[in-house]
Amino acid sequence: MTRPIRETSKFLSYILRHKPDAIGLSLDPEGWANIEELIAKADIPITHDLLYEVVATSDKKRFAISDDGLSIRANQGHSIQVNLGLEAIEPPEVLYHGTAERFLESIREQGLLPQNRQYVHLSADKETATKVGQRHGKPVVLTIPALKMHQQGHNFFQAQNGVWLIQTIEAHWLP
Repeated sequence: MTRPIRETSKFLSYILRHKPDAIGLSLDPEGWANIEELIAKADIPITHDLLYEVVATSDKKRFAISDDGLSIRANQGHSIQVNLGLEAIEPPEVLYHGTAERFLESIREQGLLPQNRQYVHLSADKETATKVGQRHGKPVVLTIPALKMHQQGHNFFQAQNGVWLIQTIEAHWLP
């Protein structure tokens, strides 16, 4: 990823997931921002072409452009309240959560909590979960019995980019 793309992606993540008010941007209840307003208010240079390139080349598919091409939003990871319009669906038998070894004691006591986000993020494969865990230290991958949890009334959602989401996971569900 080239420098302007990386910088723009980080900027968009910050603004669309956490602090739209940092540039005076308004999001609608579903997290959509008007592209023209975003470009006008951005404190880094962004063009339409750069914005579309960031969306198209994001390896994690972090962003989506609305069907009418007028708005953009982050697909998941919000620390601000947004309604992504996701419906609960049946998950696969197991999902994975990547974390750092240093957090295990707390996780085993409290379970998995969304921390500063709306949801706990889960991966469909161990490799992705390992990469997530590596960002915070020595990685540990927890195997989550997602289908059993679902069968007992826990709601799972899948973001547009494939990330699985759940409100919390109580400690007794963890290995």
